[in-house]
Amino acid sequence: MSAPLPGDVLALLRAHGPLTRADVMERTGLARATANQRLDVLVAAGLAVPTEGESTARGRPPGRFRFHHDRGVMLIADVGATSFRAALTDLLGEIRLVRSTAIDVGDGPGAVLGAVSAFFDELLAEAGYTPADVLGIGLDVPGPVDFASGRVVNPPIMSGWDGYDIPGWFRPTYDCPVVVENDVNAVALGEQRTAHPDVPSLLMIKVGTGVGAGLIWRGEIYRGADGAAGDIGHIQVSVPGEEAPPLCRCGNHGCVEARAGGWALVRDLRATGHDVSTVDDAADLVRQGDADAVGHVRRAGRLLGSAVADAVSLLNPRAVVLTGQLAFAEQLMAGVREMVYSRSLPLATARIDITRSALGTQGGLVGTALLVADHVFAPERIEHRLRRG
Repeated sequence: MSAPLPGDVLALLRAHGPLTRADVMERTGLARATANQRLDVLVAAGLAVPTEGESTARGRPPGRFRFHHDRGVMLIADVGATSFRAALTDLLGEIRLVRSTAIDVGDGPGAVLGAVSAFFDELLAEAGYTPADVLGIGLDVPGPVDFASGRVVNPPIMSGWDGYDIPGWFRPTYDCPVVVENDVNAVALGEQRTAHPDVPSLLMIKVGTGVGAGLIWRGEIYRGADGAAGDIGHIQVSVPGEEAPPLCRCGNHGCVEARAGGWALVRDLRATGHDVSTVDDAADLVRQGDADAVGHVRRAGRLLGSAVADAVSLLNPRAVVLTGQLAFAEQLMAGVREMVYSRSLPLATARIDITRSALGTQGGLVGTALLVADHVFAPERIEHRLRRG
């Protein structure tokens, strides 16, 4: 095995915070002279900086080095079905400024990405940065994503987005990598890194306008062979005695999303005479204790829970985390827990933690920012950059 390179040392500084030269030697097994050389290269490239009082000259008292997380910024957008949030972060992914607004993702990429770009301009101006200071851009979107190309593939609710070159939209303005990820994958990564760092396997369930899932396996996003893993919302669930399963937006009948998604809740409440038009309207009725709304959510929790139970039996995650506009509803959470514990085997549920997201509405921004930082500062990318000078 080859000796750790400067990119590997930078990964240590990003993961563990300020480290002394001795810390770097201990964690990498490098000899003193080699460790010093690696740190000197990172400092010269502006990727690491000595902490206050430390000198890069040899023979000085030991100090610490940290990742130079404030040498630039990243721009992040968390795009949902009916709104998006844009943020400016430092290079560790810490959020500095946030903007949000309502949108309809079905209006197409031109309208939505135009609004995102306008917010990015405002955030940079407010923070005193220019596009040249942006080292990475990230977007999470509510649809299947080919991660390698950053293109959405046959999204059920994103009309006009199929195959659209999202990274290409930003290239005329920004000379940096653009990362595009499925929204629930991004939330799952943020949740695992920040709230469950000791949990290597986590299943994130998002119940908002639609229903989706993200899986963290061995600490990394599991996307499947083609990026389609986690589409729990389009598992079909049968209901005894039902003559006509509901039509889903994907074109099939009886999907989990068509029974438990926010848009399905709006549909069912309108059918019983309630004046609701958005998922937030329906969620407000649940909070107010409306009998119809509470009943629908309780039923949705059990139907969703049957699909989650199958996923738990198949994957055996250590944690199941719910997020989204309807995750607050105790009836939904109770239904999921009931079905998981009654249908999955005891070995799969003995130590499982079924809980709500600790990040709430920040989950998409946090997870996408971490994903972009991992991409921009991946050891192999750093080595390529250093070789180019």
